[in-house]
Amino acid sequence: MIKKGNSIVLFHEKQVRRYWDEEKELWYFSVIDVIAILTESTNPRKYWSVLKTRLKKEGSEVATNCSRLKLLASDGKMRMTDVADTQTLLRLIQSIPSPKAEPLKIWLAQVGYERIEETEDPELAFERAMRTYLQKGYSKEWINQRLKTIEVRKELTDEWKERGVKEGLEFAILTNEITKAWSGKSVKAYKKFKGLKKENLRDNMTNLELILNMLAEATTTEISKKKQPKNFQQSKKETKIILQTKETLMEITPSKFP
Repeated sequence: MIKKGNSIVLFHEKQVRRYWDEEKELWYFSVIDVIAILTESTNPRKYWSVLKTRLKKEGSEVATNCSRLKLLASDGKMRMTDVADTQTLLRLIQSIPSPKAEPLKIWLAQVGYERIEETEDPELAFERAMRTYLQKGYSKEWINQRLKTIEVRKELTDEWKERGVKEGLEFAILTNEITKAWSGKSVKAYKKFKGLKKENLRDNMTNLELILNMLAEATTTEISKKKQPKNFQQSKKETKIILQTKETLMEITPSKFP
């Protein structure tokens, strides 16, 4: 449905303007462009205005979650327009009664159903991941290694939760420390090094990189279990201990280390 480019993507073979926010690591898409394609309205701006009013009356925060950015207009000038990130855009599409939006609505319902099933049987998530990676052309050896990293990561995040570390920003800060420990780069710098934007960093690692990252996370888990930090700040302090392993890791494969 969406083909990546620098500033424009194809949606149903028509152009949608977008903007990459490097700080937030989010794509923002032109709401007017998407509405014009899905509704084929002669006045998509008016359609969006009426839709916003209806959504607000219904108590929906979709319109409120939209931002405004300057995008290149058809007259060649940069003009302010409403934009939405991927999550908000998908929610918005669900509110548009259009045959063109129906396939996406069905897909969203299927994804929701699968996630509910996976909460009951987590093994299904691994099976789905295996199928997805195979479809993307990854080797079975790499996939097995990647799935192992998921297991190790889950053990680490469970340990963090036990120590009072909150998901979101605090998880991201500690993950950043771990990544810098074995690679010498922050997560953001590493993604830039590999030319990535929204793509998952681990999905673009080699087997060696996956092993080094997994070793660093497993080490962090063991340190946390041993030291039993009582909050985020103490966890951050203990996490930095794995910096001592960086030189050892680099000595193992100095010629291949990023």
